[in-house]
Amino acid sequence: MTRTKLVTISAGFILVACMCASILLLNRVDQLRPQATLEEVLYLPSPKVLRRMSLGYDGLLADIYWTRAVQYFGGHHAVGAMHFQLLAPLLNIATQLDPHLVVAYDFGANFLSPPPPNGAGQPQEAVRLTNFGIENNPNEWLLYYNLGFIYYMELKNYAGAADAFSRGSQIPGAHPFMRILAAQMAEHAGEIETARMLWTATYQNSKDKNIRANAAAHLRALRVDDDVAHLETLVDEFRERTGRIPSSFAELQIPGLNGGTPVDPLGNPYKLTPYGHIEVQHPDDFPFIVNGAPPGYIPPKVPKFLPSD
Repeated sequence: MTRTKLVTISAGFILVACMCASILLLNRVDQLRPQATLEEVLYLPSPKVLRRMSLGYDGLLADIYWTRAVQYFGGHHAVGAMHFQLLAPLLNIATQLDPHLVVAYDFGANFLSPPPPNGAGQPQEAVRLTNFGIENNPNEWLLYYNLGFIYYMELKNYAGAADAFSRGSQIPGAHPFMRILAAQMAEHAGEIETARMLWTATYQNSKDKNIRANAAAHLRALRVDDDVAHLETLVDEFRERTGRIPSSFAELQIPGLNGGTPVDPLGNPYKLTPYGHIEVQHPDDFPFIVNGAPPGYIPPKVPKFLPSD
């Protein structure tokens, strides 16, 4: 027998033995599971140790741990469990073994983030997992989307959501809606100048007429909000000086207007109410405004986007 054949046969026996040992180990773990403690179920929680024992089959072992994570979550979710202590460790092991296992970040974050019984109620762990995924897969724009969604839905961190959506929108092939989400989150967080910049970028870079119209509508709304806030400040200053509310905009002596009436972005004059508030004449034209709507006004369910060009 030649030396080459001997080496081949020996390697084959070793591979078969390793596979049999792996099967026996997994069967033993399954037998232990009903009475096992958390630490016993994790069996070998160190990715470094597992990587050395995998004989180079890191991806295969990562798939096994990911499958365990899905089974664990599915089983607990089916019975309405309120605790999922093992879920984050299993996901951590799977992604440490294979940092490019994108499905584990995608679904794993959705398992971790929602409150029980729909999830583990661990949004910070979901953020950590997703950030690790982004670090190792920087061109997967859906990971940025998931991160922004966690910040928005579970943590109410609108600035964090805006940052995640904004970074994701810059990835080649990212859905254009990512820019819209980034701008909306910045608006929600009160970062008006950031929102204005993002809406402007969305309007300038999108070729979709509906997205451009939506961006233009938000930009008009931001201008109305600024105008109304500025005019009401002037009214308050006038009231402090004179002890009364101005009867017209002319009394305010607004620089640049020469006694005229300020107008909204569509050219309609603003209204000065007897109570000193500033209102737009046609609020339906500005479905996203925060300031300037009449008391009790309810915006339309389907906003009207006016032509932007």
